[in-house]
Amino acid sequence: MDEISTLTEATSNSEQQPIKMSFTAYQKFVVALLAFLQFTIVLDFMIMSPLGAIMMPALNMTTAQFGMVVSAYAFSAGISGLLAAGFADRYDRKKILLFFYVGFIIGTFCCAIAPNYIFLLLARMVTGLFGGVMGSIVLAITTDLFPMSQRGRVMGFIQTAFAASQILGIPVGLFLANLWGWHMPFMAIVVISIAAAAIIWWKLQPVDEHLKYKTDNNAFHHLWTTVKNTHYLMAFMVTALMSLGGFMLMPFGSAFSVHNLGISLEKLPMVYLITGIATIFIGPAVGRASDLYGKMKTFWFGAILTIIMVIIYTNLGITPLWLVVIVNVLMFSAIFSRIIPAQAMISGIPTPENRGAFMAVNASLQQISGGIASVIAGLIVVEGATGKIEHFDTLGYILSGTVIVSVYLMHKVYRRSESH
Repeated sequence: MDEISTLTEATSNSEQQPIKMSFTAYQKFVVALLAFLQFTIVLDFMIMSPLGAIMMPALNMTTAQFGMVVSAYAFSAGISGLLAAGFADRYDRKKILLFFYVGFIIGTFCCAIAPNYIFLLLARMVTGLFGGVMGSIVLAITTDLFPMSQRGRVMGFIQTAFAASQILGIPVGLFLANLWGWHMPFMAIVVISIAAAAIIWWKLQPVDEHLKYKTDNNAFHHLWTTVKNTHYLMAFMVTALMSLGGFMLMPFGSAFSVHNLGISLEKLPMVYLITGIATIFIGPAVGRASDLYGKMKTFWFGAILTIIMVIIYTNLGITPLWLVVIVNVLMFSAIFSRIIPAQAMISGIPTPENRGAFMAVNASLQQISGGIASVIAGLIVVEGATGKIEHFDTLGYILSGTVIVSVYLMHKVYRRSESH
C-alpha cells in the first residue's frame, strides 16, 4: 500500500482508539508544508496589529478606520468562504489550495503597493477573498489525511505557524517597517509565499480521496444542505463565538502595548519575539496533551486560563517589559489550549463528502464573526489625546462572556464528534 493510501485510510473519530504515535516521512512533509503555508497566511493577518501603531498616523486613519481595514479582510473572506463551499468537495484539494493561494499572493502584493487608506482597504478585501478560505482547505486536507488520534498533534504543529509569525515574521516585519516603511513587510510575505506555492505545486500529492464519495452536483444545493444540517449548526456556533471574542483584542494589541502599557516601539518586537519562542513549544505540547488526556479536558483548561489572563491583561496599566512578556505568554498558552482541541473536535463532525463544504462554511463564519468583532471593538475603544486606548477592559469582559458560552456549546459538539 502506498503512502497516499495509508494517509487516507478510513479512520475512527473516537478518542478511545489507540494513539498512533509515529508519522511517516510523507506525513511529516505534509505537516511541515501546511504549517509553513499557514505561517504566510497568519503573518499576513497578524502583521496588521503590530503595524497599526505605524500605519494609523502614516495614512491618517482613525481607530474606527483601522478596525474597518482589519474587518474588510474578514468580511470578504467570509463571503468567499460561503461562495467556495458549494465547490469545495468537487475538486482535488491540492488544485483548490493552489488557486486560492495564488489569489492571496496577488492580494498581498496589492497591500504592499497601497498608497492610501482606500487602496489598502480594497487590497485587504482582495486578500481576504482568497486568503480567508485557505484555513478551511488546510483543515480539510488535515482531516482527510490524518486520523482523529493524530489530529491534536497535527493541529498543534500547524498552530506553530502562529508562533513562527511571532518569532520570525512580526519582529522582522517591524524591523523592515522601521527601516523602509510599512509597505515592506507585505512585500516580504509575497516573496516567501511564491516559494511556498512552488513547493505545493511540485511536491504535494493529489488529495482527492473524497471524490470517491457521491457529492451533490448542484453547488448551491450542496452549500444549502451543509448550512442547514442540524448536526453542523452547533459547531458553527462555537466557531462564531470563539472568533467574536478573539478578534476584539487583536487589532489594537500593539497600540495598547505602546500607549497603555508603556512599551516603546523599539522594544515591542521583543515582546512578540519572546512570546513566539514560548508558544512554538506550547502548540505541539497542547496538541499532544489533547490526544493523550482528552480534547475536552484540554479545552476546559484553556477556557479557564483564558478568562483569567484576558481580564488581567486588559486591565493593566504601565507595566514592566518582563511582566508584559509573562502575561502574553500565559494568555497565548490559554488561547492555544482552546483553539487546538476545538479544531480537532470540530473536524470530527462532517462526513468525507461534505468535509470541504463544512470547513469552508466554518471558516466563513469565523471570518465574518471576526469582522463584526473588529468593527464593534473599533466602536468601543477610543484613542485618547495622548494615544492611550480607552475602554480596552470592556473588550476583555465581552471576550470572557463568549468563552463561557462556548464551553457549554463545545460539550455538545464533543458528544456528537465522539458518536460519529
